Amino acid sequence: MQTRPTVLPLLAPLLALALPAFAADIPDRPEKLTYPQLNYSPPDAKQFRVALKAGPVAYVVPDRELPLVNISILVRTGDYLDPVGKEGLAGITGYMLARGGTASKKAEDLEERLAFLAANLNSSVGDTQGSVGMNLLSKDLDEGFAILREVLTAPRFQDDKLTLRKQQSLQAMKQRNDDAADIEQRERRFLAYGDGFYFNRHSTQASLESITRADLEAFHKRWFHPKNFVIAVNGDFDRDAMVARLEKLFAAWPFTGEVPPPIPTERQFAKPGVYLVDKEVNQGRVTILLPGIRRDDPDYQAAQVMNDILGGGGFTSRIMNRVRSDEGLAYSAGSGFPGGVYHPMSFLAAFQSKSRTVAYATSIVLEEMKKVASEQVTDEELTTTKNQFIETFPRTFATKGSTAGAFASDEFTGRFAKDPDFWKNYRSKVNAVTKADVQRVAKKFLTPEKVVILVVGTKEEILKGHPDHPVKLESLGGGRLVDQPLRDPLTMKPAAK
Repeated sequence: MQTRPTVLPLLAPLLALALPAFAADIPDRPEKLTYPQLNYSPPDAKQFRVALKAGPVAYVVPDRELPLVNISILVRTGDYLDPVGKEGLAGITGYMLARGGTASKKAEDLEERLAFLAANLNSSVGDTQGSVGMNLLSKDLDEGFAILREVLTAPRFQDDKLTLRKQQSLQAMKQRNDDAADIEQRERRFLAYGDGFYFNRHSTQASLESITRADLEAFHKRWFHPKNFVIAVNGDFDRDAMVARLEKLFAAWPFTGEVPPPIPTERQFAKPGVYLVDKEVNQGRVTILLPGIRRDDPDYQAAQVMNDILGGGGFTSRIMNRVRSDEGLAYSAGSGFPGGVYHPMSFLAAFQSKSRTVAYATSIVLEEMKKVASEQVTDEELTTTKNQFIETFPRTFATKGSTAGAFASDEFTGRFAKDPDFWKNYRSKVNAVTKADVQRVAKKFLTPEKVVILVVGTKEEILKGHPDHPVKLESLGGGRLVDQPLRDPLTMKPAAK
């Protein structure tokens, strides 16, 4: 049998000559690697924006890669619209909208039909936004949009499904104090925004029991109207044909609806001090809070760079390096400085540590906060952080779905109207941040005299401190130590000791 001669012996001499030259181009250290400058231009929102005749603005982004269509409808509603005594109504309405059937289909029949179509339907209502979404095969658009129209205009809110959801909510309510992480997250909001802020209007057993199907129907008809919608749609379709479908989907709405009032912005930050929630757990959970920033603040980009260096950058950040790598006091530690959309969001630094080392670890985080405000960061820190923001920027628009979603979110929150070139100018604003800017915003926002420290853990052990590190927790809050009682899970009132 005749065999084909191999070419490997012929290539070997050529490779032997080429490899030394190739190896000479490889640096001996990873940090010496160089890369070409990123050349990327973000998409323009105006290319996808369509103002529909029925009132909504839609971002329509064709994508022929897969035979799928995804539509997301953002709704101007939220928990902040819950009537007094009906806390939890918005959340239950949002949950039930896609799961409680429609006028022509019982909940079970709707679920079965969606499964047959391999379609996914979801809905929810959060603090300041509702959403209804559907993902389906493009060949089923006619039926899928007919179902979506009925869900939006004629939900059934089936009685047995509502009863089940209320039972599930009550059971979850009873577990509110089971997990220290849940307690920490809840108390953060009370300290950062005040008891009366809409974040902190929690559902109770009484409010849950008072909610009826009629309440859901009234809430739905009041807020779920096209004038309160912003749409993102991407997938396998012709743009003009999809615009026509959307016009039909939202035309001749059967009820009028209302435009919601502005989202509340009045908040009350807690007095400086240490707030200790006594919860018997193996580790103490610590959150350090300070008043924050809005995302349209001129200092927003500088604050993001500062925070990334301080604690937001993972293993390259100072807090992580000191608390975890140098001292071994926590598995994870870091900080966050989110820009609020409607009002400033709080700065926070957080970690978990053994009870006896809580005070010492907290002192280290506070020390790093003071240091970034008193001394300029290094050239390497600044360059690394700015490059991280700039080089990862294209991820915002990595897919057609993320593109449609980002633009719809900007429309919904008012960023497009106020700053239509935000994404175009984002990288240049980050790149313009200097070491002086970082120090300036650190001094402006990381103010020691306003620090609020929340600790959730075993009080007796935490207050002992560590024998090798004579730091007392109460001394870190200006000498003010407040016992923050657990809340009754069914009433959300501070529980009696």
